[in-house]
Amino acid sequence: MDLPATLQVEEHGEIAVLRLHRAAKRNALDDATVLGLKAYFTDPPPGVRAVVLDAAGEHFSAGLDMAELAATGDPFAGMEHSRMWHRAFERMERGRVPVVAVLKGAVVGGGLELACAAHIRVAEDTAFYALPEGQRGLFVGGGASVRVPRLIGVHRMADLMLTGRVLDADEGHALGLSHYRAAPGEGPARAMELAKRIATAAPITTFAVLQALPRIAESSPDQGYLTEALMAAVASSSGEARERMEAFLSGRGPKVDR
Repeated sequence: MDLPATLQVEEHGEIAVLRLHRAAKRNALDDATVLGLKAYFTDPPPGVRAVVLDAAGEHFSAGLDMAELAATGDPFAGMEHSRMWHRAFERMERGRVPVVAVLKGAVVGGGLELACAAHIRVAEDTAFYALPEGQRGLFVGGGASVRVPRLIGVHRMADLMLTGRVLDADEGHALGLSHYRAAPGEGPARAMELAKRIATAAPITTFAVLQALPRIAESSPDQGYLTEALMAAVASSSGEARERMEAFLSGRGPKVDR
């Protein structure tokens, strides 16, 4: 895959590590990087069943490269630029592989938008969150107005944008911006552990969680219940599901323990 130099990929069996590699710019997202993310998640390498999204240096991402925003020129070009980000992040969020993001340092602006498109987020103690667009006379353009309120609520997002408030790792975790916490430097190992666990899920279950679950959550209850029933029937009828249930009933399968 022809990716820009700002993205690096390592493969560890069924797990891929996709790393933002622009540490000198605090991993600010330029167009080449965003388009590289889109290309990778449009067609992930065969055999990859989970991706760890990491970042070089001390910061996950300080957001949009402001030089590229200034270069968009006119309102229509700005709208097209925003839609390009939407398409890229949607390929990740609604793609075929679960993504575990490692958050540290700045998770700001477009960096927070990228993080919120991941399925699982591990935050190191150094992580901090902000949406500074409001203080700069701007509005978010990479999907934050859709994804962030689903996690923390509209009024909390309004607070971030209107006041310039910065949330530390504890505050962000309490509001739902991260699923797991880790000490500084330990995020990648924790994310890899989670990715390995995710990779053991049956492919039909992974498909249902990534494709059906978000659509059910966005639909009316009646539509949601019907979609759930259809997806449950498809999943339970698969050969792998039958094998796993037989293993569980015979005492060979894993049990739920604390």
